[in-house]
Amino acid sequence: MELWNDSTRRGGNSTSGEPEGGAGGAAGGPHLALRSGLAVTLTLITLATALSNAFVIATTYQSRKLHTPANFLIASLAVTDLLVSILVMPVSALYTVSQTWTLGQVVCDIWLSSDITCCTASILHLCVIALDRYWAITDALEYSKRRTVGRAAGMIATAWVIAISISLPPFFWRQVRAEEVTSCNVNTDHVFYTVYSTFGAFYIPTLLLLALYGRIYVEARKRILKQSRNKPGKRLTSARLLTDSPGSVASSASLNYGTAAAEDAAAQQQVKVTVSDALLEKKRISAARERKATKTLGIILGAYIVCWLPFFVYTLLLPACAACFSAALFDMFTWLGYLNSLINPIIYTMANEDFKRAFHKLLRFRCCRA
Repeated sequence: MELWNDSTRRGGNSTSGEPEGGAGGAAGGPHLALRSGLAVTLTLITLATALSNAFVIATTYQSRKLHTPANFLIASLAVTDLLVSILVMPVSALYTVSQTWTLGQVVCDIWLSSDITCCTASILHLCVIALDRYWAITDALEYSKRRTVGRAAGMIATAWVIAISISLPPFFWRQVRAEEVTSCNVNTDHVFYTVYSTFGAFYIPTLLLLALYGRIYVEARKRILKQSRNKPGKRLTSARLLTDSPGSVASSASLNYGTAAAEDAAAQQQVKVTVSDALLEKKRISAARERKATKTLGIILGAYIVCWLPFFVYTLLLPACAACFSAALFDMFTWLGYLNSLINPIIYTMANEDFKRAFHKLLRFRCCRA
């Protein structure tokens, strides 16, 4: 997400050129190797992001079992992150490696709009998913009646409307430059917009995520503790029926009715009947799932904060401290934020058993066709 003043971004400082003469030529080799390595790394990240999100979309489409409102929200997040990998990351990779803008004003405007809109929509999708899970766990009975595809579509549309409303304002005061465009960034001379965009795209959603996941964690812990208390269910029991005891003939016959073993009932000395404790096993599995879900929530929130917090803190700091700007640091924080679009499909699908099974089935199907 590009949010910095044109005059201080790449290509804006004419005094920072290459050293003249032999020194510049000597530095050219290592510098070229560094840029080539950077280009390969950013290309691999972009391709991995596109493929992982495309697989999530394809898996959701192929598996009817995944056609639920909750999974549609995850698929919509994958679509948003796929758009980031297609519309934003390739251009950003070129810009990061070349350190100058060569694609003209029109492409610059389209790219900036796509960058801010898609990245903000991706973040807001995390809020939508958290809100859906919060309602599902705190008001399960009532929310199950309202948890429809139409409601999910409305939540998705709201996320996109908010994202677009954050990306549009800079274009009302953007000036079309007659000279050659060498940098492409949102002009943040308007401090109000910087505060509005950073709070709308990150700080408010982050506070919402912390509050929602905090409540979800508390509810999950309550369920785990409740299931861990000593509430006796059925115990594992075994019944031994002796053939020479009263009523044993009828019991043995009823247990072996309709089978060939009924003919040998007289030769059997005992029949063992084992009753499994299904209730206790169900509680154990449920508690294990709650623990896994709690850990997953921590991973999701931790990855999101690690990826986006540095960028938005740095962006909010720059208008007050122009001397703090570093192109290399800005690029690193920007790509760390983009990396969240690669992490999202991995976390959300690997934590979902239905997704994993459908994903493996899709891979096997593709391999067999190949």
